[in-house]
Amino acid sequence: MASNVSVSPEIVFENLSNLDQVDLTTSAEYREMAQQVLADSHIDTGVREAIADRLNQANQQLINTTVSKTDSY
Repeated sequence: MASNVSVSPEIVFENLSNLDQVDLTTSAEYREMAQQVLADSHIDTGVREAIADRLNQANQQLINTTVSKTDSY
């Protein structure tokens, strides 16, 4: 069965490396693409794990740059 992802996992992986160089809308689109790859069981598990790790790192970086000590959840 074919993959449901419209962009190659390699491009998604690379895009996640460039989140700090794009606007917020593009960043959100890149994250959404990554979520699509993670949800696609037809994509190699190792590739999905690498994308998950990179997405997690990007999310942590976003938290560190947007959440201050006075913010609460």
